[in-house]
Amino acid sequence: MSDWEDEYDAGGVAISKPLTLPVKNAPVQSWRPPSLRGARSREATSFGAKFGNVREGEQWTNWRDRDVESNICDGEAGKNNSYSRPRAGPTGCRSSGDGSGSSPETLHVENSLVGRIIGRGGAKIRELEESSGASIKINRGAHDAEVLIFGSCDAQLKAKDMIEDLVHGNSVRGPGYRNGNSDAGYQGDSCWPASAVRAVAAAAPTPVPIDWTALRENRDKYEAIKWQDLPTLKKDFYIEAKSVAARSAEEVKIWRKENNNIFVDDLKDEDKRTIPNPVCTFEEAFVHYPGIMENIVRVGFQKPTPIQSQAWPIILKGIDLIGIAQTGTGKTLAYLLPGFIHMDEQPVPRDRRDGPGMLVLTPTRELALQIEAECNKYSYKGFKSICIYGGGDRKAQIKVVTSGVDIVIATPGRLNDLQMNELINLRSITYLVLDEADRMLDMGFEPQIMKIILDIRPDRQTVMTSATWPTGVRRLAKSYLKEPMMVYVGTLDLAAVNTVHQTVLFVQEEEKKDYVFDFIHRMEPQDKVLIFVGKKIKADDLSSDLCLQGVAVQSLHGDREQSDREEALQDFRDGRVRILVATDLASRGLDVHDITHVFNYDFPRNVEEYVHRVGRTGRAGRSGASVTLVTREDWKVASELITILERSGQDVPEELVLMAERYEKHQREKEMFAPRGRGGGQRGRFRGGSERRF
Repeated sequence: MSDWEDEYDAGGVAISKPLTLPVKNAPVQSWRPPSLRGARSREATSFGAKFGNVREGEQWTNWRDRDVESNICDGEAGKNNSYSRPRAGPTGCRSSGDGSGSSPETLHVENSLVGRIIGRGGAKIRELEESSGASIKINRGAHDAEVLIFGSCDAQLKAKDMIEDLVHGNSVRGPGYRNGNSDAGYQGDSCWPASAVRAVAAAAPTPVPIDWTALRENRDKYEAIKWQDLPTLKKDFYIEAKSVAARSAEEVKIWRKENNNIFVDDLKDEDKRTIPNPVCTFEEAFVHYPGIMENIVRVGFQKPTPIQSQAWPIILKGIDLIGIAQTGTGKTLAYLLPGFIHMDEQPVPRDRRDGPGMLVLTPTRELALQIEAECNKYSYKGFKSICIYGGGDRKAQIKVVTSGVDIVIATPGRLNDLQMNELINLRSITYLVLDEADRMLDMGFEPQIMKIILDIRPDRQTVMTSATWPTGVRRLAKSYLKEPMMVYVGTLDLAAVNTVHQTVLFVQEEEKKDYVFDFIHRMEPQDKVLIFVGKKIKADDLSSDLCLQGVAVQSLHGDREQSDREEALQDFRDGRVRILVATDLASRGLDVHDITHVFNYDFPRNVEEYVHRVGRTGRAGRSGASVTLVTREDWKVASELITILERSGQDVPEELVLMAERYEKHQREKEMFAPRGRGGGQRGRFRGGSERRF
């Protein structure tokens, strides 16, 4: 007879039985809400869920709650009635029958999934214990953990179900499982019985394990099969002018030294190639491409920038290039104009290609939109370009991409989204640009870049540009460029542009607003200032304060809507506002030629960002000025800032030198007196003392 039949008569009325009181040290009972707690007689409980006749002032309890209480023996040996007799559930849970509750239920869970059970700060496991009435203990092993569930049989079952839900996403047992019917159905949305599901699973073929060793050994073979149907690719389009070929090695050396000390290196391991001579005029580079010359004449450029002069011959010869130069030195046109020629001269006509021919990957939306504007400005042979970025209209971007484009300028995140959904074909890309590679690595885009490049033909031509040359960029270049040449202007060491006068002021944190307000009130009518802050909330706060004082200002940071970001930048470019408050979102690639001042309200998180911030002014041959507020909290970057100032020929404040010396002394003393063992009492006392001395 089931528990149901044992406790209720045919009319559904509870059978009156004497209440057995729990003995001392009884196991923890199932949790029930405060409204249901307290001593209540079973005779006063009717099953209102079935008959709807709950008496006034009474609430029905779940039959499992009664069974939990029934597992508590009345203390007399051999008295096992319908409430105290041991029961064997489907999981082997048994009541001990001696008043000590059920033996513990055991689960084995992978160590990587234990966090789902414990939760942050143990919150989840406490919630499990309260909800189920069980006590849970976890013993971690080398590979998996043993979860012990103590309590009554029903409490254990409830806790086990909840744990399986957390670990696996849902419970595989249906309501009938607990009553011994394993085919009662799986819990969830499926309407199929368990026997049918098992039959389908048994009929499925056994998966064959992947032989990774064989795949690695035959990598080249599979790579060749993947790309065997690609059309022919042409990369060399350079016709050297006679005036360029006639330059002697000494003349080239002098020219490179006079033009910001250009250095060129061939990174091919063996059989070093001849480095092309630089071009000194646009005609020397593009005389055979009149469409390019028409664009240059229309824009009114006088002569190429140093990196353009040396990069164009290398790229036009079809050689991969790494271009390292300071911000504002013309790196965008250095790769765009040869890219136009590359696409136009391919053997396969444009109308027979399956997708775009050029891809430019860039870190931020603003830079992507800026590059698209450059593409449209120097339009060539009717090439159609699209800017793909997160925050833009995804449906509109998909519509343009699927209708056919020649040039894609994209941020890695959104392009990876379209690529994974097979909405864009990258197999047709023959010219790849990784623009501002150091910034893309800083923003964590390397996994997306890797996925994107795996779908681009390996014999493509690749150009990488960067303002710095850190280890991450070197690793990226080694992975995705094939026997490149490197052109770097000035030095590979970090340096700010020498066309910017840099001023460093030492202030207290609470004085910063007074300094920036005073600076703005002293601005000339033709001045335009970009104010950098460290946090988004501070950008809003400072711009609001300026607005309250009647100052026309815009703000730019990552939490603003894309349309607002574009409007703010356009207002600043067009001169409708002369003050833009921004985070480091605007420190890379932002090209507004008439910025006269950069104001560093907060010092950036590293010196590299300082260099990029300063590079927003003094562009395209113009001069500029920067003002940087430094507080005592910035003393750890003082030494690096001194190096930057010295490299660009700036005056180094004596107070900055003293700050650097204090910090170096602090570091030496910290290492000297730091305790060897665990604990940090001495270190903490010393650190506080040193900071107070500063």
